[in-house]
Amino acid sequence: MSMNMAEGDTLISVDYEIFGKVQGVFFRKYTQAEGKKLGLVGWVQNTDQGTVQGQLQGPISEVRHMQEWLETRGSPKSHIDRANFRNEKVIVKLDYSDFQIVK
Repeated sequence: MSMNMAEGDTLISVDYEIFGKVQGVFFRKYTQAEGKKLGLVGWVQNTDQGTVQGQLQGPISEVRHMQEWLETRGSPKSHIDRANFRNEKVIVKLDYSDFQIVK
């Protein structure tokens, strides 16, 4: 075993906000399912502005997959105009134990 982890194993945290038709289309439920499938932790919630926001944490390679999913796929009935990602940083450990929908 080498001492330094492979680049793809580095843990990162990133905040996101998704704009478009993303409320009332099961976006949070699909986001939670996709996050769990990728082994990520974090949260997702609707905002009063009609967007969906949250935080992703996990290995950088999986977070990148999730970012692409949030930008281009989403739930089947959603229509994504744009995705904003900010506050990306390398973390030593995960702040959450699973991926939650916040009411």
